[in-house]
Amino acid sequence: MRLPLIDPADLTAEQRPLYEDMKAGIAQKFNAFETVGEDGALIGPWNPWLHEPVIGKAIWDLTKAMSMQASLPDRARQIAILVTGAHFDAAYEIYAHIAIAEQEKMSDRRLSQLVANVKPDDLDDEESTAYDVAFALVNGGVLPEPCYRLAVKTFGQHGANELIYLVGLYCLVSMTLNGFNVPVPERE
Repeated sequence: MRLPLIDPADLTAEQRPLYEDMKAGIAQKFNAFETVGEDGALIGPWNPWLHEPVIGKAIWDLTKAMSMQASLPDRARQIAILVTGAHFDAAYEIYAHIAIAEQEKMSDRRLSQLVANVKPDDLDDEESTAYDVAFALVNGGVLPEPCYRLAVKTFGQHGANELIYLVGLYCLVSMTLNGFNVPVPERE
């Protein structure tokens, strides 16, 4: 880990409101995995965001918009996020979203394939579309027209837009995690 965890007692005036907002949002939406250290310090991508509160707040606001206002089906979201995290080998992202996917009752086989960059053969139409769009986007270039059309057909224009933004957000999250070498908590 390249940035020390920030003890809540040591937060600056600029960091405190962001910390409070993140802690409240985490409790509401990101409670399937470990996000807070023993002393109340935030772990995962939240710690690096706290170190740069102006940038961190912008990223956190986008994260909240993409998670609290999501219209995509949860399983399709998790597949897109796991495809993105696996592409970048972002260990904390994989850890966190496997925990969420397990709550969604995704099988170990499916999860293993997703994090091995293999398309599972048991995806429904929505999940398959999310996989294809995420895979195409993280591998670079313009999203192929058939993938884009299928996303619009499957999720509507708003849902297709949301899927593209979701992959972009989790590319940013992956870069945060990898750039600052954010560790993965031990699973019990």
